[in-house]
Amino acid sequence: MKKKIILSSIIIICLLAAGLFYFRYQVYYSHGNYKNEKTFEIKKGEGNGEIAAKLAEEGLISGKIYFHYYSKSQGIVNKILPGIYKLSGNMSIPEIAHTITNLQDLRIKVTFPEGWNSKKMAARLNENGLPGDEFLKRINDADAFRPKYDFLADAKISNLEGFLFPDTYYFPPDSDGEKIIKLMLNDFGLKVDADLREDIQKQNRTLKEIITMASIIEMEVKSEEDRKVVSGIFWNRIEKGMPLQSCATLAFVLGENKKQYTYEDTQIKSLFNTYQNAGLPPGPIGNPGLASIEAAANPKDTGYFYFLSDPETGKTVFSKTIDEHNANKDRYGL
Repeated sequence: MKKKIILSSIIIICLLAAGLFYFRYQVYYSHGNYKNEKTFEIKKGEGNGEIAAKLAEEGLISGKIYFHYYSKSQGIVNKILPGIYKLSGNMSIPEIAHTITNLQDLRIKVTFPEGWNSKKMAARLNENGLPGDEFLKRINDADAFRPKYDFLADAKISNLEGFLFPDTYYFPPDSDGEKIIKLMLNDFGLKVDADLREDIQKQNRTLKEIITMASIIEMEVKSEEDRKVVSGIFWNRIEKGMPLQSCATLAFVLGENKKQYTYEDTQIKSLFNTYQNAGLPPGPIGNPGLASIEAAANPKDTGYFYFLSDPETGKTVFSKTIDEHNANKDRYGL
């Protein structure tokens, strides 16, 4: 009987030791099942339990109880910083804990809307404590980035306006202008991929021409179908030697959007004024999104040569002749 008690005690001790070893392994050495890198946001006011549950749900840790135990035992519960981080399931719990309690690992979320030019982007970077002025200065030196990015091979691309892809980014707080630009160029290369660039080349148009056209389309109309139609209108005008007469280029030159531009506005001297100069302007007027780039590369031929936007509804109204266009302007009070 005594031997059975001793044997049972030994078994219990072994099981407890094995359980303790397993628990310790899970706390210090286990990984989640999500292997790629992902952004993980910790919101202000979230508690340790909520954070642990979210980490487990997203496959970044093997179980919330292990993270909860580690953070309690290490005294970091009140040291977790709200913010956006880059994490992966390949990280151990101690590595994740270190990341979310250290300011240098926190990412700053910045969103650039489609069509924004580099000046607006720089202002938003400055607002978020990032070096917008340095960013703005660096984009004028395309040569510095040309060797790494084949889509910048065209020597006529003198600055990076148009190639700074509008998107939501998560910048490390120590990002300099060069690092910010590289992240945005990397995104451009992924979105405007080799297949799309090859299609553009087959049209005997340069990528710069397409991006320039896309930057105008982006600011003129919003729906996917309207973009393709307006693309066809603009390319037809260029083919026939007609000026584009784009109000978007006037807004770029004047630095302000107006419901209706005056005759004096259309007379301003600038190579970007498409009322005074035929063909495309010297370069993009902003940074277009993928839908506008695809529309510029795939115009729809409709026979239209003119269009306007209803100031009340935003609906695009197309016309084939100048007389029809002028009648539409009167109808919509433009």
